[in-house]
Amino acid sequence: MPQMFVKIPRDRIGALIGPEGEDKQRLEKRLQVELEIDSQSGDVAIDLAEDVQDPSLLFKAKDYVLAVGRGFSPDRADKLLRDEENTLMVIDLREIFGRSDSDIQRVKGRIIGSEGKTRKIIEELSETSLSVYGHTVSIIGGVEQSEIAREAVSMLIKGSQHATVYKFLQRKRQDLKKSRLELWEGSSLFPSDT
Repeated sequence: MPQMFVKIPRDRIGALIGPEGEDKQRLEKRLQVELEIDSQSGDVAIDLAEDVQDPSLLFKAKDYVLAVGRGFSPDRADKLLRDEENTLMVIDLREIFGRSDSDIQRVKGRIIGSEGKTRKIIEELSETSLSVYGHTVSIIGGVEQSEIAREAVSMLIKGSQHATVYKFLQRKRQDLKKSRLELWEGSSLFPSDT
């Protein structure tokens, strides 16, 4: 039987399981998987339920578990299950700064902003969800939207001014709206007047 393994921080196990095991049970039922969680090590084994043949369910469960492990609440991680287009992107700040905790903390502060303002602006303008947790910044959203959020985060990491990043996000949001409008106008639901 196919199986996947994921390791999450021990302090995120409670969020994955949920009150009285509700979140874990909901995920298992929804994706027809079984989770074995080692609360001492943070290891999570994901198995397909008996008689289930769709291996893509394993990958969905893995992304969901990783998202919760990277700081998303189960409700926010549900975006991965509700829309096939949504993906999880994880930026590991250790790959950029090595083990320099002071640089990682400084950049996390820039990404979150005062009272969470910058994170909220990135989420709103890119139509994504962001989680800044540990040494990672994680993004849930459509491929195009996640790439916009990733670029905004990258700009902040490189030291761009917040105002520059906000202008970039506003421009990209307008581009997204324009492309959606063009797609919608070009659909066969509304034939052109020819």
